[in-house]
Amino acid sequence: MATYAIGDIQGCYASLRNLLEAIGFSASRDTLWLVGDLINRGPDSLAVLRWAKAHESRLRVVLGNHDLHALAVAEGVAEAHRRDTLQPLLDAPDGGELLAWLRHGRMAYGEDEYLMVHAGLLPQWSGAQVTELAHEVEAALRGANYREFFARMYGNQPDHWRDDLRGMDRLRLITNALTRLRVCDAAGVMDFDFKGEPTDIPAGLMPWFDAPKRNSADKTVIFGHWSALGLVLRDHVIALDTGCLWGGRLTALRLEDRRLFQVPCAKGDAIGKQ
Repeated sequence: MATYAIGDIQGCYASLRNLLEAIGFSASRDTLWLVGDLINRGPDSLAVLRWAKAHESRLRVVLGNHDLHALAVAEGVAEAHRRDTLQPLLDAPDGGELLAWLRHGRMAYGEDEYLMVHAGLLPQWSGAQVTELAHEVEAALRGANYREFFARMYGNQPDHWRDDLRGMDRLRLITNALTRLRVCDAAGVMDFDFKGEPTDIPAGLMPWFDAPKRNSADKTVIFGHWSALGLVLRDHVIALDTGCLWGGRLTALRLEDRRLFQVPCAKGDAIGKQ
């Protein structure tokens, strides 16, 4: 009986199957935490979602930016991107059912000392507050007006937290932090232009987890999203996007003892360099 956190899958189903074999996953006793971006860019998003839905009782899933993008494309409120690989999922007879299941996923998940999000947290947020803010977006995703949420989800503003934010500005900021954030300044102002290596971060910016006086520092935050960052294993920071999609590795971490498991990207899953 073990709990494994797994990095961004992004439709790399063959790599996922290899990783599950490497960890000896048992659907009757083990639990998997998936850091989001289950689908898109890789070759088999449909198989990944079919597998995930079939094993939903053993999964704890948070949504990533690619998952939200796929949902927006499916609703006709966003255009597909050049590198998207969503069409087989959109065309599948069970595609609508699978996407509805995905839409009911979490934006953050916490248990004991661990807190899982796809991308990042703002320094003003405590661990308990993150869960509450995530619930606000989850309610919008599951509510009757979820199509309106997708239509207004895109944009980089507002770029910093204020307690008095309301309506779609508040939901957009929460969504952006949880699913898109990599770097910010010391006050928590988010920058979405930078996507590169940590050594190349512009002056005045820093990885979100290095922001001073971060109120969630009492939690061990598990996240993915930033493949150029790669694997980070600190006492309170665990980054698991090791770039499987780009020909890297797919990574799992057993939370009980912090043992690391990795498999190389399966033949046919990689789309090339970033």
